[in-house]
Amino acid sequence: MRIIMEVRMVNGTIRSIAAGMICVCFTVPAGAQPKRLESSSPLPIHAWIGPPAEQTNYARYRELADAGFTHSFSSFPDAESMAKALEVAKAAGIKLFICIPELKQDPEGIARHFKDHPAVAGYHLRDEPNAKDFPELAAWVKRIRAVDDKHFCYINLFPNYATAEQLGTPTYNDYVNDFIRTVPVQVLSFDHYPVIGKELRPEWYENLEIISSAARKANKPFWAFALAVAHDPYPIPSISHLKLQVYSNLAYGAQGIEYFTYWTPKSTRWNFHSGPIEADGRRTMVYDRVKQVNEEIQKLAGVFVGAKVLSVGHFGSHIPKGTKPFTLMPPFISLNSFDNQEALLSWLENGKRNFLVIVNSDFSNGFPYSLTLEKGANVQRVLKSGIPEPVGGSVINSDIGPGDAAIFTWEKAKPRR
Repeated sequence: MRIIMEVRMVNGTIRSIAAGMICVCFTVPAGAQPKRLESSSPLPIHAWIGPPAEQTNYARYRELADAGFTHSFSSFPDAESMAKALEVAKAAGIKLFICIPELKQDPEGIARHFKDHPAVAGYHLRDEPNAKDFPELAAWVKRIRAVDDKHFCYINLFPNYATAEQLGTPTYNDYVNDFIRTVPVQVLSFDHYPVIGKELRPEWYENLEIISSAARKANKPFWAFALAVAHDPYPIPSISHLKLQVYSNLAYGAQGIEYFTYWTPKSTRWNFHSGPIEADGRRTMVYDRVKQVNEEIQKLAGVFVGAKVLSVGHFGSHIPKGTKPFTLMPPFISLNSFDNQEALLSWLENGKRNFLVIVNSDFSNGFPYSLTLEKGANVQRVLKSGIPEPVGGSVINSDIGPGDAAIFTWEKAKPRR
């Protein structure tokens, strides 16, 4: 007898509807339903250049939230327009960074005026400052924090491919360390756009190493970018471009993901185009790509939010400059792949669990692999839904898509008494 069966989950009951003579129903107890790994808070996802001031309305901010963004920044002409935007953002479930001319002129007054609004994320001060500006920025931050130490002051740093003249220091390490030593921000942020044509910038992972290490030493979280708007020499971002950037950032310990840009800016210098929202307000295909990636990483907030990096490194015949090979530790024995393919690996600790994150560092090809575990290791694979499932057996043979990630978890051993 041939049976064609459709299976549905309805209120905890799996109902199978057969085309034929047999129909089977069985109930899964509610307590047996798999649960997503819990997070203390959502993963911050920041739209760098959100809806412009003239587009301050609920529909535009709801559109932003629907794409998975939790935070946004745009420049506003004055405190009145900023206040209006905060009310709209509150209704849409978005937090905004204060960015108005008065913030520089009267930082205490503006902080005092806005600090109790529930839609305030913080204060946007400067993008890519030169080191000579650090003392002035430090004084600005201190004036704001004297009134409002609850919300953070946002300053975004240069990438490591900036020139010494742009940085104002002999080296990038000097730039980052001088900033941390001088400017008392609560959160670090830097931009680096690694996808150029069909290749990655060779300096990218070294940049993540420097920022991640400096953030750990300073006991500060850091946020990192993915590029969402095309301009020469950067292509229109694909799903794999976006995934490679966000998963690499998260594997290095980033506690917030930022996109440059959400709304496509107008520029006489750069040929910006095909951001999630075009300059004329139309959605592009990139809106749907960013939305898909944001939904995916938000479901994995239980892995990444609050996670501490125990070890991070690279696998393959080529180890990127400024990084080191990753050494597997129990409960894993070996990792093998084929054709000299490369990956980023990270060992994270979050609450009672450890995680192994494997990121395919090729955005054009898959990463087929074989991962061997110790016998009896209670390791689970974390699905993209954020739900862990047993792997079964001691050898995992699978494939990671271009730019994508595989995540495994196990509970930390209890200390012996």
